[in-house]
This record gives sequence, structure tokens and C-alpha cells, in this order.
Amino acid sequence: MTQYAAPTSDMKFVLNDVLQISKYSNLPGFSELSEDLLEAIFEEGGKLAANVLHPLNHSGDKEGCTRHEDGSVTTPTGMKDAYNEYREGGWQGLSFDPEYGGQGLPHVIGLAVSEMMSAANMAFAMYPGLSRGAANTIYAHGDEDQKRTYLPKMIAGDWGGTMNLTEPHCGTDLGLLKSKAVPVGDGSYKISGQKIFISSGEHDLTDNIIHLVIARIEGAPEGTKGISLFIVPKFLINEDGSLGERNGVSCGALEEKMGIHANSTCVMNYDEATGYLLGEENKGLRAMFTMMNEARLGVAMQGMAISEVSYQNGAAYAKDRLQGRALTGPAEPDKPADPIIVHPDVRRMLMDQRAFTEGARAWIYWTALYGDLHDKSPDDETRQKADDYMGLMTPILKSYLTEKGYWHATNAQQVLGGHGYIQEWGMEQFVRDARIALIYEGANGIQALDLVGRKLMKDGGRAWQTFFAEIDDFIADNDGEAELAPFLEGLKTAKARALEATQWLGANAMQNFNHAGAGSMDYLNLFALTCLSYAWAMSAKTAIQKKDEGAFYANKLITGKYFLERILPDSAAHLEKVKAGADTMMALEADAF
Repeated sequence: MTQYAAPTSDMKFVLNDVLQISKYSNLPGFSELSEDLLEAIFEEGGKLAANVLHPLNHSGDKEGCTRHEDGSVTTPTGMKDAYNEYREGGWQGLSFDPEYGGQGLPHVIGLAVSEMMSAANMAFAMYPGLSRGAANTIYAHGDEDQKRTYLPKMIAGDWGGTMNLTEPHCGTDLGLLKSKAVPVGDGSYKISGQKIFISSGEHDLTDNIIHLVIARIEGAPEGTKGISLFIVPKFLINEDGSLGERNGVSCGALEEKMGIHANSTCVMNYDEATGYLLGEENKGLRAMFTMMNEARLGVAMQGMAISEVSYQNGAAYAKDRLQGRALTGPAEPDKPADPIIVHPDVRRMLMDQRAFTEGARAWIYWTALYGDLHDKSPDDETRQKADDYMGLMTPILKSYLTEKGYWHATNAQQVLGGHGYIQEWGMEQFVRDARIALIYEGANGIQALDLVGRKLMKDGGRAWQTFFAEIDDFIADNDGEAELAPFLEGLKTAKARALEATQWLGANAMQNFNHAGAGSMDYLNLFALTCLSYAWAMSAKTAIQKKDEGAFYANKLITGKYFLERILPDSAAHLEKVKAGADTMMALEADAF
């Protein structure tokens, strides 16, 4: 069986030392966040993740969810009790607006707690994760009556939430959707259609589930211009706030899938279900992107979280498993063999994973902090920069962290050898669970196209130009710091390669759009390595300043140097592949495949 311990030391290092969140104490939410409170949140969250959620990870995977003849769904044994403990602890409302029952803490703290939950039990964490996204969408686009009706119960964790986009005939191309909405005349609509792949679509954890559903109002324009977003509760809500009759929405089937078995991924049928317009008519896709962008950041975090928990178990096994002798002579001559941690190739797999995870944590927390600044800063320029950064970073984080998280889970499985392939050891579940993250909330190839096709040239390239200028300023401000010099040189090199790739795409993609498509994934990965270089440079600067305070900081610098030597060089290959263009890639006739 696997184990998990929340990496609170590294979390606090990033938040307190690297990002220095205390300097934002003048902003709402941050003013209440003392180091003692952060310590308490991480301690209690870590206990919940390690002692309550993770023990259910393997059993929940084996048991899965059960759909009954009446369309109801039962979650695996122990899940409801665990959810009640999560709900009663107030975890769902950690970063929500206090006006609707939340605790008002920064979103970056909520993301850190979500990392613990996802690493401990990814399938469980999806239930409250989808609910948070739905609640935030209602908060952003709902009228005051809708906010008062739904948010207090959703923020308390009493009600769940979902988003319903995909249909059997359309995934990414939502303009093809067939779900329809017919106005009733009293302000409500009758929603009919079928949605598939709906995470947490039906379950027994909450009293009600608030579905956010995209559909086309009768007579609306075709394509994405005619999409509207609707609130469709599982149970209708009476004027006094109590639950009324069952709405015309039901789970038609549970999807049989590769992983995340303890999460109820449903086919949802809407049979003239009562729904209420959320936001404006025919502008539902824009409203839904509020939830999708948050979900994409959450999925990026899932990739990192799976990398963390699989690393912990791979490293523990490598220190315990005796096999062969060290190449330089017996490391433990009193034993029949040495632990496999002595072997360089085992170290390679684990160090690849560690260097990625620690750098990714700094990067995604940095991005989430800008999300807080976007919402809470009184300065217009800061909010604009934050909005630019969130738009630019979201597709990169979603794609890169999920892809690397998956591959690092397979490497951790490889460390266990044959045991990694056996279910009872738990490592193969990490691989299966991680695989979906590359697909849902917009497949990674779509994220790459979004980056090169939309985000790079948005506002004349202001976002990436601002980011590159920030990197230049960091390098200049720290010039002459001898111990930091390798990190500055690595960052300078990565940024130069990313700039060259950006300029190449600018010069060639408009002549042949396939050049952008062919190079999009390599460009995204190159940009990601630049972001990781920046995260590691900031982390190294802090670790150097504190290196005399303990082994944690010395180990941080060793891990960062490994990133420079063994991972960052991949940026050169990505640049060459971007510049290779699309000609050979597109040369074969379709019939030749």
C-alpha cells in the first residue's frame, strides 16, 4: 500500500520565503493570513489528506462507484464519511467570499490545500473541486438572487456542483452542441439533451448538485455565438431555501474508464429539466470559461500532485529495496545487497521527478498568487499584468504539468520494477489516474494551439513581452551574485531560446498556419522550461540566503542544479523542432497513414 505525507516544508518555503506572501498583508484575505494560521491550515490539511483521504485511495479505486436502477449513484465505502469530515472542517469555503459564508483567504492557499487533497486521493478531490469551480462561476456571472440561493450551500459543502459541456458528437468544438433550452415564460427554461464525461455528475455526498449546463436557446445563432449557460439543480429549490421536487436531470450511465474510479463520471440526461439563465443569452461560453480556466489550473495542479505522491513512494521503495551492489563498491557491505537508491539510473528517475515537482510547485503557486492580485489589488496596472499572466500561463501549466506528471508517475512505477505493475502496491493506480489529466479540460494539443494561436498575439504580445522583461529585470538585479550565477545563466539561455522560437513563429506561421500547429507543443514545452528556470532561479536565490539554516536549503540547491544540468538542456531540442516547421510533418497523404 502507498503512503502520503503533505510536503508542507516545501509549500511553506515557496509561499513564505520565495513569494513572500506576507508583503501582501494590505490586501483582503492576506491581512488575516499569519504564519501561525498558515501553519495550522497545513498541519490540519495534511492530517486530513494523509490519515483520512489517502487510505481510501486504493480501496475506492477497487470498489468504484455504483449506479442503481433509479439512476442514483453510491460512492465507494468510506467516501461519504470522509467528505463529511472535509465539509465539517470548513475546507470547501477556505478562499470564498465571507459574504456568502467563506473564510476569504487567498486563492493560492486554497490551491495548496487542494494539492494535498489531490495527491492523497485524486478521485475524491474532484468532487469538491468541481463544486468550487461551479460556485466561482455563479459568483462571477450570477445575479444577486442566484448568488444568495446557491452560494452559501455550495460554499458550506452541503451542495455539490458540476459543469456540463461535452456531448456524444462534440467535445472541443462546442459549436456543434445539440442541447436546447426552451423559454417557459416565467424566466425559467426547459433544458433537454445529453451530456457525457460529466465528473461528479451524480453521487451521494451532498444533498443537492448544481449543474452548470451549456445549451442553445431556440432561435439562437448557430455555432459558439448561440451558446447560453444555465443553472440546473438536481432538486428544485423552494422559496424558503428548502429542497423541492426532483428536477428532470438524471444519470443515464457511469462511464467505464481507465482510472479515477472513485469519481462518478456520468452520462447525464436532461429531459425538460428546469434551468435558469446564468449571465447573458448567447454568451454562455464566455461565462463557462470562468470555470474552465479555474479547472485547467486545478488540473495542472493534479499533474504536479500525482508526481509528488508517486515520487514519495518511489523514493521510499528505492531506499528499502535491496538489489545488486553500487558500481563503486558495496555501500552496505553488512547486507546481502545494496538498496537500489545507490544506482545512478534509479537516481535519474527520482531526481527528474523531484526537480520537476519542486520547480512546478513554485511556478503554479506564483501563477495562483497573480490570480489573487487580479481579484484584490487596488492597482489597475497590477491587475492588468495579473490578467495577462493568468491567460498566458494557464494553457502552459495545464499541458506541461499534466504531461510530466504522468510520465513521472510511470518512472516512479519503473523504480518499483515488477512490483510497480502489481495492483496491491498502488503505483499502477497513480499512472492510470494521472492519464486523464492530459485529456480533460481541453486536451493538451488544444492547449498548445490556444497558446500559439491566441495567447501569444493577444494585445500585441503584451503578456509574453511583460514576462520576458520581468526575467531580464531579475537577471540584471542579481548580476554579480556568484553562487546564483549558474541559475541566472540557465534562465538567460532558456529565455533567449523561447524568444527565438517566438520570433520564428511570428515570421513563419502567418505564411503557413501549419507551422504554428506543428511547432505548438514544442513551443509550449520550451516556454514551460523557461518558466521553470525562472521558478528555480527565484527558489535558488532564497535557498542561498538561508543555506546555513539547515539541510533543506542545501538540498534545494542540489535539486535546482540538477534541473539546470539534466532537464533544462531539453529546451535546445524543442527550439530546433519548432524551427523544423510543418513541411515534413504534413507531407504524407492521409491515405498513407
